[in-house]
Amino acid sequence: MKMKVTATAVLFLMGAAQAVPPNIVYILADDMGPGDVSCYNAEGKISTPNIDRLAREGMKFMDMHTNSSVCTPTRYGILTGRYAWRTSQLKMGVLNGYSQHLIEPTRETVASLLKKQGYATACIGKWHLGMDWQQTPGSHLTGKKISWKKVDPKAPIKNGPNSVGFDYFYGISGSLNMSPHAYIENDRMQGEIEKLAKMDDVNARGFTQPSTPGYAAKEYVQQEVVPRFTRKATDWIRENKDGPFFLYFPLPSPHSPLVPNAAFKGKSGLNLHGDFCLETDWAVGEVLKTLDELDLTDNTLVVFTADNGTSPRAGFEELAAKGHHPSWIYRGMKGTTWEGGHRVPFVVRWPQQVKAGAVSSALICSTDFFATCAELTGVKPAPDAGEDSVSFLPALQGRPQPGSDDRLVIHHSDKGIFSIRRGTWKVMFDAFGGSGRYDPRASEPIRNIASLQLYDMASDATENVNLAAQYPEIVQSLRKDLAGIIRRGRSTPGPNLPSDYNDPNVAWPQLEPVLNELK
Repeated sequence: MKMKVTATAVLFLMGAAQAVPPNIVYILADDMGPGDVSCYNAEGKISTPNIDRLAREGMKFMDMHTNSSVCTPTRYGILTGRYAWRTSQLKMGVLNGYSQHLIEPTRETVASLLKKQGYATACIGKWHLGMDWQQTPGSHLTGKKISWKKVDPKAPIKNGPNSVGFDYFYGISGSLNMSPHAYIENDRMQGEIEKLAKMDDVNARGFTQPSTPGYAAKEYVQQEVVPRFTRKATDWIRENKDGPFFLYFPLPSPHSPLVPNAAFKGKSGLNLHGDFCLETDWAVGEVLKTLDELDLTDNTLVVFTADNGTSPRAGFEELAAKGHHPSWIYRGMKGTTWEGGHRVPFVVRWPQQVKAGAVSSALICSTDFFATCAELTGVKPAPDAGEDSVSFLPALQGRPQPGSDDRLVIHHSDKGIFSIRRGTWKVMFDAFGGSGRYDPRASEPIRNIASLQLYDMASDATENVNLAAQYPEIVQSLRKDLAGIIRRGRSTPGPNLPSDYNDPNVAWPQLEPVLNELK
């Protein structure tokens, strides 16, 4: 493939000009906390040699956070560089398999930005960001949760991945438990489609709980989804080996239903969650093997991370009894604003630029991928793009991360409860982690627990001592920080952007703790 070299395709990194932009592969696990990755949790009982290889040959980040502790909003943040609670549709929770599109086609994404720089782009795996299904006669599709009975499964789908910068899409519309249980290629559901109208129908198909009724393809087998996506991903890399390319590879594992392929079932010695983590690591290994075979390793930036912490369906008590802790040393799990909800593994390998075996303590957020891709390709985003994204390219290069001492990162729970971090200080606006999901360390009481909590992450990242009463001025300062970020429509420097915080038609009940600062 003959590449058109433009000014934005010339990189000036580490003081040296590089005329060939890097290939980029972003691998996103689903519900996999730092304790489930052995290069973080050396005492854990799950071995992840392929992810460990990335850390050994690249950089491991120790203070990386997702912008939400559940699926959909984190994925929105990764691709847009923007907090999902800024959208009118998603102040809390997640979408379902038939929800309408969340990313507006006019919004810049990592994929559309890179595509303009000559990259081939693909999303292979779990989308979970909505797409517009054609309604059946007499139906009117509105809202976040749309019934499968109101859509036509055979009609072309609009405003999916292809509308926001991806040349190619092959995947599923929601989580592995969600209908439709079928693959989608670009804008069409694949296979012979049938209706699974009741749970008895779902069970008769052999789908593992908590799978839901709805449309399903007769050819679709849950245990084959991860292997199929992995083959599709490696085949796509081979087809686009002349580059540059961007592959977004959001795996559906180890999210429930826990359906590891037969090759991995029982291999962890723990439970099905452990087995599914092994299969997730295998998928990472297949991508790395393909890059090696094609001699693409040196100039390919590979990211491995997760969309949030581990789900309670992993069986925390059962795993703990065997000496394994998915949240590692942290409180909480998926859905919560405790560290275990949003502090995730984040490993980056790029041999031409990243020192092998490096470890970074920089505070970064999943929204930062957008700005990083913009900087490494020499692009200056528009003022209304990537408004919550800060490039971590300096950290990758081993240089100090600008502004890291007072970086502001907002955490958001499944119930839409806010928490905010600035530098080493973290404020939580509730006493229960913002979620109905529990804290696996609940038997270890927090000293001075209250509805306002303040933690010093430098000395107490495990959240054991609430300092809110001791430092009320820091709590108040962070409340104002949160209010300002919501009011300004952005958390990065730049012009103020529209915000719906004062729109009477948009409900923000989760903002009660900071409403005074918003007036």
